[in-house]
Amino acid sequence: MTAPPRAPSFCSGCPHNRSTKVPAGSRALAGIGCHTMAMLADPLTTTTVSHMGAEGVMWLGMQPFTSEKHVFANLGDGTFSHSGILAVRQAIAAGVPMTYKLLYNGFVSMTGGQAVETGLSPQQILGVLAAEGLQKMAVMTDEPDKYQGIVLPPGVAVHHRTDLEAVQREFREYPGVSLILYDQPCATERRRLRKRGKWHDPDRRSFIHAAVCEGCGDCGKASNCMSIEPLETELGRKRRINQGSCNKDFSCVEGFCPSFVTVEGGSLRKPQRTPPSALLQAALPAAPAWQGELPVPAQLPLQRAHSVLIAGIGGTGVVTIGQTLAMAAHIEGYFSSNLDVTGLAQKYGAVHSHVRWAPRPDMLHATRIAHGEAQALIGCDLLVAASDESVRAMDPVHGAAVICTDLVPTAEFARNPDWRLDAQPLVEGLRARFGERALLLDGQRLAQALMGEPIAANMFMLGAAWQLGQIPLRLASIERAIELNGVAVAMNHEAFTWGRRAAVDLAQVERILAARAPGKVVQFIPRRQKKVEDIVAHRTAHLRDYGVPAMVPRYQALVARVGTAEARVAQGTALTAAVAHAYHRLLAVKDEWEVARLYSHPDFRRELHEQFEGDFRLKLHLGAGPFARRNRATGAVGKSEVGSWILGVFKVMSALRGLRGSWLDVFRWSPERPLERQLVQQYEQDLERIVRELRADNLSLAVQLAQLPDSVRGYGHVKEQQAQQMQARRARLWSQWEAASVAAEGMRKTA
Repeated sequence: MTAPPRAPSFCSGCPHNRSTKVPAGSRALAGIGCHTMAMLADPLTTTTVSHMGAEGVMWLGMQPFTSEKHVFANLGDGTFSHSGILAVRQAIAAGVPMTYKLLYNGFVSMTGGQAVETGLSPQQILGVLAAEGLQKMAVMTDEPDKYQGIVLPPGVAVHHRTDLEAVQREFREYPGVSLILYDQPCATERRRLRKRGKWHDPDRRSFIHAAVCEGCGDCGKASNCMSIEPLETELGRKRRINQGSCNKDFSCVEGFCPSFVTVEGGSLRKPQRTPPSALLQAALPAAPAWQGELPVPAQLPLQRAHSVLIAGIGGTGVVTIGQTLAMAAHIEGYFSSNLDVTGLAQKYGAVHSHVRWAPRPDMLHATRIAHGEAQALIGCDLLVAASDESVRAMDPVHGAAVICTDLVPTAEFARNPDWRLDAQPLVEGLRARFGERALLLDGQRLAQALMGEPIAANMFMLGAAWQLGQIPLRLASIERAIELNGVAVAMNHEAFTWGRRAAVDLAQVERILAARAPGKVVQFIPRRQKKVEDIVAHRTAHLRDYGVPAMVPRYQALVARVGTAEARVAQGTALTAAVAHAYHRLLAVKDEWEVARLYSHPDFRRELHEQFEGDFRLKLHLGAGPFARRNRATGAVGKSEVGSWILGVFKVMSALRGLRGSWLDVFRWSPERPLERQLVQQYEQDLERIVRELRADNLSLAVQLAQLPDSVRGYGHVKEQQAQQMQARRARLWSQWEAASVAAEGMRKTA
């Protein structure tokens, strides 16, 4: 299997995740800058890239010959200062109907985060454009308060970024040239400055209550953020926030879902890292394999150039590993070269670091490792390591590899909540290619469990490669190179040592983890691998906690009927398992009573305290009942921020959930209830028909029909939209069912 490409994407919290969006029915023109990647996210909405300084100019030639009335044109502040002002000037002279979106983030982020050379402020830019004759302008920002007291040109209004949709709808009706200045600093540069204490760091973080999350993906739609990651659970795929990469943009909380909590105060719980030697002695004092120092691999004097290819994800420290090796080689007196093939890789795309060293400079003919030249591959990401580019670079006979097998989502996951990729074919392909010359291990999981930092995985992989003799450099040289880098020195030393130990005895490392945190190391078993009776038992227990006892026999009886019908035509249980999961989802809907119960459950506090420590406060983001707020301009329903006092209300509601469905149920007239009842009735009717007409030849269609409720997720209007999409798929499947029945009847008559 060929690994799918790891396409670049906007960084977590990047302002372009929001600023490049346009209203339905509109189109944007791309230009030079990070914002060009909007063409990758939605190639039908953002089109036609230009060279620097010609942003939007192509519209001047198109406009007289098209029925399209208006376009937006993205323009970065660095490009504007360089030459983009000429494009705006030409558009004003032409008088065409278009809106420039000047994306002001204060840095030339695409090429290293330099300051914009002119240093023009938003106030100065707006003043320049007013002098050029631009009459309709507005400012969008995540911090409207900072514009208080600042004098802007007449008619320029300042809006919060949440009003972008409404402002764009207004501006696209303007007959001439207009401009929206979107003011929000680059997330990556803001993060770097926060680490150095040079930028305010909000004492606030996002958290997702996984039990309440429906996995609908609306948070990804709102934020397009790569820090929202999949969380596989017994009840399906949910979401979690990667606190290590989160840049505190908080767009995700705008997803229409009550699972989002903001944690104010306190801090991330710091991992209690124990030195490897002390941990080993405490956990496994009598293990002879770990007594004394780790063995040092035999190393012969280097006689020729040695090439190491490091493959991973941009922005995670791949380049740092390459620099560490190059510096270690320099310390030993070797001549080295280091080529980082990044491009847009710093934006979560694929990155390769080509590192070569040799005893003589004339042995280094090229910095790039050619096909078949690499003696070692350090695969910090499975997709990039399994790519053709990585595999072709390896010496086919002697090349060895250490590869991280954790599957990190691609940018597609932010846009497609059902994104899935089976890692097993990739792993099997690598095993077939390298055989015993490859060590495959879950570097991300092990680094997180051992050091509390998934970013330590790359140094962990380097340690394993060195221990296996793939890096002919002395241990002291690598340790010195880590120290000279001067960043997270203790953690990197520790990660390197744990990688060495994993290479010696991976099973022993796993046992240490189990002894260190008993009960925490639980392997998730996919639902398709579980027995039907286990699924039914779990869902039955959940229905009892749900608070409607009558649901239990109703659920068990229908699942049993489907199981009997399936046993009549096949030996498997795929259909019964699908019904056991989907029917439970329809019955145990997350109404207001259930959300209250889940927030009152001890698991919520336990999960919070596993991630945060100190004196922190909570804010919930709710959009039901009195907390719903409607945007007057667009009609969209949003959420309100609610203090932690609501948890007391939830506790009372949880105790009273037996009122659900009775005349005392104040939520029974909620707009979602009729839809939920309709979906249950329709599903039961569909299953009755399936039981009657099930045959071996239509079993696969029956499974697809039974799985349909899995696609109806979320809350409010999100759930309604997904239900409409599901109905269209249901109609197509029943058409196929009827066609298959006609074909089967025809064959029976012919026979």
